[in-house]
Amino acid sequence: MTTTDLLEDTYVAALQHDLVDIPTEATLVGVVRRPTGWFRTTIDENYPALGPPPDLLDEFKQRHEDFKMQGLCDEGAHNAAWDEVEFEDRYRSHLTETADAQDAVAELTDRLRNEEHLILVCFENTTQKRCHRTLLREYLTD
Repeated sequence: MTTTDLLEDTYVAALQHDLVDIPTEATLVGVVRRPTGWFRTTIDENYPALGPPPDLLDEFKQRHEDFKMQGLCDEGAHNAAWDEVEFEDRYRSHLTETADAQDAVAELTDRLRNEEHLILVCFENTTQKRCHRTLLREYLTD
């Protein structure tokens, strides 16, 4: 099996409402900086270091709210804020430059090399919104 076959991603509501089929051998790996209690009960483990860094997350959330106040729909505000705060570049920098994130990436990479089936989980429904877990999945498979 290739890394691509062993690594998937989804969002927590899809798990809670049985919208996705999860293989029984797969490990549900949260990648959330600030998990809620109900999030923790849905996944097997969480790597907070792989969530967006607090400054990026806070800036993104503020811009998202600003855009909603300007009349954009939730998805439009989300994606506009993503672009404005340069989310993708800043998150990738976080993965490559932060020791905790580097350690977590190395651990997940080792687990994939040992053919463990991992499913990355966070809050965003990526059919409408861009999400860091998709960037992380791409980063891990490169």
